[in-house]
Amino acid sequence: MGDLSLDINIQEPRWDQSTFMGRARHFFTVTDPRNLLLSGAQLEASRNIVQNYRAGVATPGLTEDQLWRAKYVYDSAFHPDTGEKLILIGRMSAQVPMNMTITGCMLTFYRKTPTVVFWQWVNQSFNAIVNYSNRSGDAPITVRQLGTAYVSATTGAVATALGLKSLTKHLPPLVGRFVPFAAVAAANCINIPLMRQRELQVGIPVTDEAGQRLGHSVTAAKQGIFQVGLVGFCLVFATPLCCALFPQRSSIHVTRLEPELRAQIQEQNPSVEVVYYNKGL
Repeated sequence: MGDLSLDINIQEPRWDQSTFMGRARHFFTVTDPRNLLLSGAQLEASRNIVQNYRAGVATPGLTEDQLWRAKYVYDSAFHPDTGEKLILIGRMSAQVPMNMTITGCMLTFYRKTPTVVFWQWVNQSFNAIVNYSNRSGDAPITVRQLGTAYVSATTGAVATALGLKSLTKHLPPLVGRFVPFAAVAAANCINIPLMRQRELQVGIPVTDEAGQRLGHSVTAAKQGIFQVGLVGFCLVFATPLCCALFPQRSSIHVTRLEPELRAQIQEQNPSVEVVYYNKGL
């Protein structure tokens, strides 16, 4: 078998990004939580494969699938512009486990003020790390700017959550469960532009189709941040919409239950054909 061709364009995703399915396959790979389990040595090996290939050197025996795997491992852990290794929870592969955990806790611990404050703080701390880690361009951001964004977003989230909590305390409990999402939406409106304000000040790199840098654009930064904000806004509502796919009080036919329980129910309540249960969140 000959060496791998050097004509593969790993500057772009593997799948056609002009189609939704191509973008979906790309982001399923980017957000794969299994990448979090990779060791430092595996990450460095992938970085070496990618950097060598971009320099015109194909690792002997490397296949195209292995090259793409290395590219996505590299992209999952290193910033595309600065090349720095991202903090573990700031990587896109941490989105699913982190968001599941934080969202579950915000939905569960929404009754008491201390827990509302704590989980809104945790969520905005996580968001701040993600927004900073995945910023566009290589312009530095000062510690003061980071601190301002962090404090502003956290304060906004907590204030909104507590305000909505007081307004909904006389409403059904189900309404109260969705207060965290409104608070997150409000905080993201502060968090994203503040964490990425440096891009709005100096712009982000723009390139030609071949990837050659042509300059910096504030207009491109504004458009990019707007699109990120829109995606974040949609994600806020994705969780409650997904939770609403099935009723919380679900049902199951007696014939599908365990034999022992089925026999017990048929003996005590022979007319019961369907039983109900709380499916949880």
